[in-house]
Parts: sequence; structure tokens; C-alpha cells
Amino acid sequence: MNRFGIFVAAVAGCLAMTISVSAANNVSTHGTKMKTKKFSIAFVNDIHAQLEPHPELFWQGDESERVHNAGGLSRIATAFKQLEAQRPHGMLKIDGGDTFQGSGPGAWTQGEVMVRPLNALGFDLAIPGNWSVAYGAKQLQTLSEKVNYPMIAANIFDAKTGERSFRPYLVKEVNGVKIGVLGFTDPDVPSRQPPHMSEGLNFQAAKVLQPLIDELRNEEKVDVVVLVTHIGLHKAVPLTRQLRGVDISLSADTHERTYEPIEVGDVWVVEAGAFGSLVGVMDITMSEGKIVDRQWELIELREDKFAEDEQVKKIVDEVLAPHRERMNREIGHTDIWLERYNVMSTSMDRLIADAVKESAGTDIALSNGFRFSPPTAPGPITEADLWNWLPLNLEIKVGKAYGQQLIDYWENEFENVFSKDPLRMYGGWLARPSTNMNVQFDSTAKANERLRSLEIDGEPVDPEKSYSLAAGARKGQPEDQIHRVKRCHVTKQIEQTTHDAVRDYLANQGDVKDTGKPPVRCVVRPEVLRSQYLDFIKRRQQEHEADPHEAELLDENAQHDDPQTTVNSSSDSSKKETKDE
Repeated sequence: MNRFGIFVAAVAGCLAMTISVSAANNVSTHGTKMKTKKFSIAFVNDIHAQLEPHPELFWQGDESERVHNAGGLSRIATAFKQLEAQRPHGMLKIDGGDTFQGSGPGAWTQGEVMVRPLNALGFDLAIPGNWSVAYGAKQLQTLSEKVNYPMIAANIFDAKTGERSFRPYLVKEVNGVKIGVLGFTDPDVPSRQPPHMSEGLNFQAAKVLQPLIDELRNEEKVDVVVLVTHIGLHKAVPLTRQLRGVDISLSADTHERTYEPIEVGDVWVVEAGAFGSLVGVMDITMSEGKIVDRQWELIELREDKFAEDEQVKKIVDEVLAPHRERMNREIGHTDIWLERYNVMSTSMDRLIADAVKESAGTDIALSNGFRFSPPTAPGPITEADLWNWLPLNLEIKVGKAYGQQLIDYWENEFENVFSKDPLRMYGGWLARPSTNMNVQFDSTAKANERLRSLEIDGEPVDPEKSYSLAAGARKGQPEDQIHRVKRCHVTKQIEQTTHDAVRDYLANQGDVKDTGKPPVRCVVRPEVLRSQYLDFIKRRQQEHEADPHEAELLDENAQHDDPQTTVNSSSDSSKKETKDE
């Protein structure tokens, strides 16, 4: 295994380990003990409407996979109660967004199914995520009014009035510590999601943040500033570095599992996975208005560690009761695990892309590199599973593109995912083609020089030949665009949807026994790459440590990266493209 694979395994395998910036809890100066105060933060993000326990995939340092029944709002409730009992000094409970969308019941009720269970968890605050606009701006406002905790966002404004749609920050006092929590949601939502979803809202860039941080410091007189962002770990890190006065940076959107915090100067940046399968807890010790000790633990909410809270389980059962029949409707059967935890290719997406290709009758099909959905276990495949895989049921668009357009498309996809500049990393993971396409690339090469070979049905793609392709069509997409392949010709939408395609494919294929070989392969990486960004951080760190001058030459395009950004591994611890993801 190369050094990149070794790091990914090491980061992902540090299970529930606690990292501390100080070995001492008792702070002293010249032999005199100083008075300290403690507070804690429990953090979850990207629940994606996964109300119930589900099969979840975990992996250790050797990348061996372990499946446990995990997650569910009832298990989050148990974890919160246990963490609070262990921390009598007080704890904030924060939700990092993308909470109401991502499942069938979420879609069928426009997020309403989440309200009662969320209200039972005792959150102190939440921020909107990029998919919080899935049901429109008005419904987002309605949901924010129905939950019993405030939703904050500094950069979302009403397009008509120019006023903020949410308060920008919340000030809370815990154990005598005054804490300012500032929310920030991806400003690219109007282009990243279908534009109609966010109609009526304006999203401003990060320039709104520094004045608010200064306001928290100088006018609100807070002791600690917590920044909660839903922009992805790859953007949260450089943003944290650009701002003055942030103490803690809680990231969401990319579903990264930061068992070890990322250090940006004196600030820790962390993200807590997805689907309610993990909870992160940070313990902070203060003395004379300064943070003198921090600990971070990412906790797996496995059934062998956390029981379900009976009260919350009852509420979940009640809100799901009207949807059970539809959820449990069988549409197929799988003999293998279907999962989506790989940057490059996954069994779940191979099935989906092949289904779209067969339904459309085209040369190839393309699907987004979605991060949605926990794994689907061997056994019946249900409507609930289908809606987890594809929470948007899109009409299928077909058309033609020349081979050169497909080559350009893949080079752009590689830059979105493997750019040497973290701010150019965008959206989800690599797009997923049907299995009759073979893509080989070198992620370490320069932009527009990464593709090594591209084949369809075993034949090299001819730049001048026309190929038919199909993909789900999002509302508002240019007429001549299929997926992110631009300037296609002879395009049209067919009557079938992506859901129809999967249902028909499962009915025709019978039991799923194999989904074929991964059609996308990186020639310099292991087949399995769990993280898009944590690997990037470690690789830059290794290069700087090996030879800072050489690293600068190798990384001359990474204008936003610097050697002060590291993954904490102390011996005590174990051009932008619009894109749904």
C-alpha cells in the first residue's frame, strides 16, 4: 500500500480516540493553580432524514470493513443523555445541517416527518445545509419555525426584502463561559442545487463572517467563537485560516469522519460523518478567558455500544407509521452489500448507472457521485432503499456527445475531486459511469493531464466519434447538457425516471449477485479511497516535512494550502463547476 493509502487507513481507523492539546487539566503558573472552567459540544451533521437504525460500514487501520447496525435518532438521544451525564459542567448540542432531506419519508413529507423526533433530542441550535432548500425556500422557513431550537445562518437573505432569513449567530452561556456560535451555509447553493429550490433566497459569500466575529468579540464579549459551516471540509479548512477570532470550526457537508482533528494554527476543524451514525464530542477547558485544553472524540453509535432511547423510538415509529407500507414495498433482492463509501466507484452506483443505461438504450450512462445513503444489506431491496440511494427522482435525458467531449468531461471531473487547490474541490465524489466504460487516470498529474485511458465496450474512445449517453436531468439544466457533459446534441427527455430505471432493472436482472468491476480506476492509488480531503491534507503535510522547497514546486498551484494545516496525530491519539452531490 502506498503512503496515501496508509494514511487513509490510519485516519479512518483511529476509532473513538481522544486527542488533547495538553496533558494537564490543572493549569498552573509559577506553581500557582489557576481557576478553570469546562464546557462541551456534541456535534452531528448530515443526518439526511435517516430516522431509524440502519446497517453502517466502519473500517479499521488496515481498512478491513466492519458492518454494524448503527445510528437512528433514538440512538443519538441515548448518546446525548450519556454524554451530558458524564459532563455536568454543561454541553451544547449542535446540528450541522442537511437534516430534512435524503430519505423517502423525508421527500414524501417535505421534511415534516423529522420535526417531532428532532424536537425530542434537545438540540441547542442548527444550521441549514445545501440540501435544506430541497423543498423550497418557504418550506425551509416553515421547518425552521416548527423545530424547538433556533436555526442560524449568517449568509442567507430574503431576495425581496434583503433581510437575513435567519439570525446570524447565537450566544449561549455554559458553566460561566460565554460562547458565540456563528452559522455559515454554502454560498454556491443556487448553482449547486437545482436553482428553483432556492428561489427567493440570496446567498452571500464568506465576507459576511469577519464583521460578525468582531461583533461577537467586541460587542457581545464572548469568550469563545464557534464557527459552524456547511461548505465541506475542503473549504472549511482554508476559510478557518482566513478568519480572525475563531476558536473552534465545526464542518459539515462532505460526510468526512475526522477521528483526528485538523489543526489550522490554534483552531481545530472537525466533521462528524453522516446519517446519524456518529456523534462528535469536544471538551474545552478555559482559564482566564483562554482555551488551555481541548479533547475531541468521534463516537460510533453502534448497537453494541448504545441502546435506542425508547421515547424517541416511539416517536419515530409513530411518524413513520403512515409510510411503512410504501417503505417496505420490495422491488428486488441483493445477495451482496451495496454501499457508497468510495471516492471513485461503488457497488451501489454501478447498479444505478447500468440501470439507467439499459432503460435509455444508450452507449453509456452517467450518475452523480452522491454521498447519500448508508449501505444496503443483503436481502430485499425496498422502496425505502431506492429513495435512500436517489432522494431525487429525475427524468432521464438522452443525447449524443463526441469522444472529445467525454474526454474533456472526465478531466473536469478529476479536477473537481483531486485538484491541488482545495478550494477547487467541488461537490461530491467522482461521477459514476455504467460499467461498460473504462476510465483510468492519475490523480497526481496536472490538471487536464490526468486521464490515461478511456474505453467504451473495450474500445478506445475516438475523439471524433459520436456516442449516445443518458443521465438524470435536473430541473433548470441547460437543454444541451447531460449530466455535466456540455454541448450535447439531439437531446431529449424520455418518459422513464431514474427510479423507473432501477425498478425495471432489478425486475429484469433478478437477484443482484455482482455489480461488475469498478469502471473508474486511479493508477496510483488503492482501489478503495474513503476520503476526498483527509488524504489531501496528509499528503501535503508529508511533502512539506520531506522537503519544503520541493513541496512548493510540486504544489505550485495550491495557493490556499500551507504547512500549518495538519491532521493532529499526537501519540496520545490514536474553475468551479455546478454540481449536485
